[in-house]
Amino acid sequence: MPANDLTLLIEAAKAAGKEALSHVGGDLAVRHKDDGAGPVTKADLAVNALLEDKLRRARPDYGWLSEESADSDARLDSDTLFIVDPIDGTRSFIEGSDTWAHALAVVQNRQVTAAVVYLPARDKLYSASVGGGARLNGAPIRTSRRDAMAEIEVLATKPSLEARFWPRGVPEIKRSHRPSLAYRLSLVAEGRYDAMFTFRPSWEWDIAAGALILSEAGARVSDRRGAPLRFNNPMPQTDGVLAANPRLHAALLDQLL
Repeated sequence: MPANDLTLLIEAAKAAGKEALSHVGGDLAVRHKDDGAGPVTKADLAVNALLEDKLRRARPDYGWLSEESADSDARLDSDTLFIVDPIDGTRSFIEGSDTWAHALAVVQNRQVTAAVVYLPARDKLYSASVGGGARLNGAPIRTSRRDAMAEIEVLATKPSLEARFWPRGVPEIKRSHRPSLAYRLSLVAEGRYDAMFTFRPSWEWDIAAGALILSEAGARVSDRRGAPLRFNNPMPQTDGVLAANPRLHAALLDQLL
């Protein structure tokens, strides 16, 4: 990873934030994607175009995977690529909330090496590089150390607490939710919540940036069955996500398997 990949991502995220905010309050030209894949707005597309231009001009040899770009098998031949969600939490953006984010990652040999999750409406910029730690607006962050199952606060959807997922019994935990999956991951990295999990197939652009930020903040991050996350898969999804400090991760995984 070039030493300035993270700097490039931060600059690109801030430019994306200005572009996205310029659309707030205007006609978003909302349409719905095929196969129930959710809404998309002209802001999503404008941010995607900005990011692709800025990032690929700076790194023309990197591959590209974005929620709002047509996918291509060409990325599978790239050792290094960008994985981007131009606006994670588009429904939140449409509703006028401030919990949407830009999620940008560099992936090399299937591992994330640099990452940014930026919430421009909240002025929160999470960042990380391999071996460089995780930061929020430049200040180091760490995960919660809480590992008593009965006391933990988690970020998860209601279906994730259905009995079918927990053969050893649904844990008694306090559940909260945020629309942006990248933001959920980052909030756990920040230590504001103890864990997050989702058991649905998870798109790489939603989780790649947050996975590195969490890891660098001291968390263990895996799929729902405890396997390490790998990126740039032919189908760009993982088998869910489970993230928490190592002891709590082990305790949650024990309840799931």
